[in-house]
Amino acid sequence: MKSLAILSEEELENYYTIISANVKRIRLAKNKPQLDLVLEMGMKSTSFYSKCENAKDNHHFNIEHLIKISKILGVRVEVFFEGVS
Repeated sequence: MKSLAILSEEELENYYTIISANVKRIRLAKNKPQLDLVLEMGMKSTSFYSKCENAKDNHHFNIEHLIKISKILGVRVEVFFEGVS
């Protein structure tokens, strides 16, 4: 039977870090404050979002977050995965 552990924790954290950095870079390039983005996403505070964007305390964006962010920023969701191989 094939092992389901095809990614190490370190590799996975690296992917999360790359995705988070891409989200932040694009948000800043679009001059969109975190608070505005968070409110448009339907969230109530920037705390969770900020932790995801900075890959802190084991917080990460999920696919729903990334789809919403891509719609709000007017970019294709694929751009958040640039650098992930």
